[in-house]
Amino acid sequence: MKNFERLNRLPPYVFSIVNELKMSARRAGEDIIDLGMGNPDQPTPQHIIDKLTESVQKNSNHRYSASKGITKLRAAICDWYKRKFNIDLDPELEAVATIGSKEGLAHLALAVSGPGDTVLCSTPAYPIHPYAFVIAGAQVIHVNLFPQDKFLENIALAYKNTHPKPKFLVINFPNNPTTATVGLDFFEQIVAFAKANDLFIIHDLAYGDLGFDNYQAPSIFQIKGAKEVAVEFSTLSKSYNMAGWRVGFCVGNREIVGALVKIKSYLDYGMFQPIQIAAISALNGPQDCVEDIRKIYESRRNTLVDGLNKSGWKIEKPNASMFVWAEIPSSMKHLGSLEFAKLLVKEAKVAVSPGIGFGDAGEGFVRFALIENEERIRQAVRGIKNILQR
Repeated sequence: MKNFERLNRLPPYVFSIVNELKMSARRAGEDIIDLGMGNPDQPTPQHIIDKLTESVQKNSNHRYSASKGITKLRAAICDWYKRKFNIDLDPELEAVATIGSKEGLAHLALAVSGPGDTVLCSTPAYPIHPYAFVIAGAQVIHVNLFPQDKFLENIALAYKNTHPKPKFLVINFPNNPTTATVGLDFFEQIVAFAKANDLFIIHDLAYGDLGFDNYQAPSIFQIKGAKEVAVEFSTLSKSYNMAGWRVGFCVGNREIVGALVKIKSYLDYGMFQPIQIAAISALNGPQDCVEDIRKIYESRRNTLVDGLNKSGWKIEKPNASMFVWAEIPSSMKHLGSLEFAKLLVKEAKVAVSPGIGFGDAGEGFVRFALIENEERIRQAVRGIKNILQR
């Protein structure tokens, strides 16, 4: 076996252990309720499917497309920002469509970082946030998100103590996996810090449409001058139930967006054009479907958290995202998150994501994804209650 240096920098993918256990149980005929991967279970809205069906019939749409996204899609992305946040973006220079936000983050890391560079990344973290830069050869410094009132202080301390000075800070709000949220005051302070320290910010807004209890997730570009130091990623995967379609985008700083456009021009030909056309329909079309999807997740959140609280597992309700981040009950914390997740599969017939898969700071927690209907969630709660009572 050859020595693949880049792969050697990647740890074993923890989630695959629980996933294999889940699949093995299902092959044996067991009914496993899957609250692990954040994979939306509801259908894509019909008007988006109809536009795809219409577009795929046109022969001209089957040719190579534009790697940075067709002009009308980039315009639709900028129009979406204008309607939602009253932010002006130039579709030619400040927006690029990506094959899902995950691809965009990975290719951006390759474009702007390499050996000798240092990047700050909040932790716990969705794996692509730090590992995109690890794959690119950069050094990643993990900055603990908690306690959240110390996060800005932790960033400043990490920046001060890191040499060479970090080029990028990667953050994600509403946060995956922890569901943590911020207000405009946080973005105002972090933009000021970035300007003062020659630091670029990469913000992932993938769950921006999934706010609960009247919480509205802000965009970093609502802060004056943020485009000087930041880019922001988002995706249609969650807001429009389009996870498998792989449609995302990056907007903001022209230099960073331009770097992503350039590297994509070498690496891909962009999305299948009918998917891009359907994405335009999603962004420009009726948005009541987004509200319907948001309400489904809010109701599932209530069912899961209320049920677990009644069972003796005390958890606070998140005010955004499609996840619930739960500290393992004290009586079982000695197991660690991976063994506890394996126990839930074996004994409760429920699959969750172990917190250790999101970095060392995630140990002691598990993440529930709200991707099963409420009847199945109640069934999951009953199974977990049996374990807690034992």
